[in-house]
Amino acid sequence: MLPYVDEFRNTSSCAALATTIAANMKTESSVTLMEVCGTHTMSIHRHGIKQLLPSNVRLLSGPGCPVCVTPNNFIDRAIAIARIPGTIITTFGDMIRVPGSSSSLEKVRAAGADVRVVSSSLEALRIAQQEKGSQVVLLGVGFETTAPTVAASIVEADRLRVTNYFVLAAHKVIPPALKLLSGGVIAVDGFICPAHVSAIIGSRAYGFLPKDFGKACVITGFEPLDILQGVLMLMNQITSGAPRLEVQYDRVVRPEGNRVALDLLDEVFELSDSEWRGMGSLPLSGLRMKERYAHRDAERMIEVIVEPPHEPKGCICGSVIQGLKDPPECKLFGTVCTPVNPIGACMVSGEGTCAAWFKYASGRTGNNRVTSDDSVEMQGMSETL
Repeated sequence: MLPYVDEFRNTSSCAALATTIAANMKTESSVTLMEVCGTHTMSIHRHGIKQLLPSNVRLLSGPGCPVCVTPNNFIDRAIAIARIPGTIITTFGDMIRVPGSSSSLEKVRAAGADVRVVSSSLEALRIAQQEKGSQVVLLGVGFETTAPTVAASIVEADRLRVTNYFVLAAHKVIPPALKLLSGGVIAVDGFICPAHVSAIIGSRAYGFLPKDFGKACVITGFEPLDILQGVLMLMNQITSGAPRLEVQYDRVVRPEGNRVALDLLDEVFELSDSEWRGMGSLPLSGLRMKERYAHRDAERMIEVIVEPPHEPKGCICGSVIQGLKDPPECKLFGTVCTPVNPIGACMVSGEGTCAAWFKYASGRTGNNRVTSDDSVEMQGMSETL
């Protein structure tokens, strides 16, 4: 038994919540909910949450995977820097396999570039301390969850006077993307708001969703019971016609967020316009280093020629990120594009929507329909809940 885990995967409790959701759902109406966290996406598919819900409750995956929303021009720049002799690129695991316009970090490493996978920003800083003859560049990719740890490494590098440590930053913030999606072409009735991000920025950051857009929103945890309870809370808001901000994940998330992390972000970064894969440039949706830390900014300090970016032909990752299409609608999905041979970023990341569909939803048809093969799989899933 795993304390604080098994309780949130209790089969009978999950079934009871699913029954309550179905009972509260008006037969003639349909509801579209979107999660904007890659960990939620994986959990929803892993535990068969879609198959537990009524057929007229549709779950969509939004831009919740930071690797997926990072555009090719960032990857191309990282590859160009990696090719400079005496340079060490350090990166979190998923980024190494993401295809750029014509190559990937994995491929340039195979060709001789020094590209190393690290588990933390401070590990990258330690490499810079050990490899004093090289310029060490950390790829700063992630939302508000990851950015404070990168900020901490920058502050620590200055404190220790490590002169060869740089960050190529592509950090993004979630609220501007939610604003775009709220006024977009997809009629999203409610949002399953991210848990990790919310632990940093706090629940107050989403107040604009019900106030300005009339959208229901609930911050939920990642376990099956968390997600199902969050869906029930959203359904209650929607059916009552009273959208508001609620926190299901109140064992972690506070209204004010994490003050220490937010102070670190404010110390090192400032908001800037930022390019999102498939979504274009969103105003004030990215984080760039403030002028006082410009000497740590790899984009400003390391000059390279970056190839013109282009997306792989036939890949619809940009549409998948926005919830406009499901992965099986892509002609490359599961044939040309697989986790072994990813064509697009959404198939690479452990939080990517295409990767989730490929791993857990292969063989299922539609959003909530369960095939005969699924009944066996769902039985196996219920045993692990």
